[in-house]
Order: sequence, then C-alpha cells, then structure tokens
Amino acid sequence: MDKERQELFRSLGFLSSVGICMVASIVIGLAMGYYLDKWLNTAPWLTLIFMVLGIVSGFRNIFILTNRELKRQKRQADTSSDHDQH
Repeated sequence: MDKERQELFRSLGFLSSVGICMVASIVIGLAMGYYLDKWLNTAPWLTLIFMVLGIVSGFRNIFILTNRELKRQKRQADTSSDHDQH
C-alpha cells in the first residue's frame, strides 16, 4: 500500500508540474508580448507572436517532462524486475 501511495503522489506531482509549466509559459509569453507592444506601439502583433511562442514553449516543455518521466518509469521497472529475479 505504501508503494502505491508513493506512486500516486509521484504521478500527481508530475501532472501538476505539467499544468504549471504550460500555464507559466503562456503567461510569460503574453506578458512579454503585451509590454513590448506597449513600448513599441505595435499592438496586437507582438502579443500574438509571443503568445504563440509561449504555447509552443509550453508544449516543448511538456514533451521534455513526459520523456523524462517515461525514462524514470522504465528505469524503475527495470530495477524492480532485476530485484524480482534475484
């Protein structure tokens, strides 16, 4: 039961980091575009461009986090199967 609970918390941590990563990337992109638009008087173009860059960045980060998690799970499965054989 303790191992299941630990895995549940690990999964919840991963999911929350994915959500936070996506939202943070979009908000940072929007903020940068908005303030650049105000400074350079180019509204709404830089806001839109930086929002798209934020979305792309968010998906890239999700891809990286997901690959890292899958590798961790594979290592853990390999380790547990090694222990089961001995």
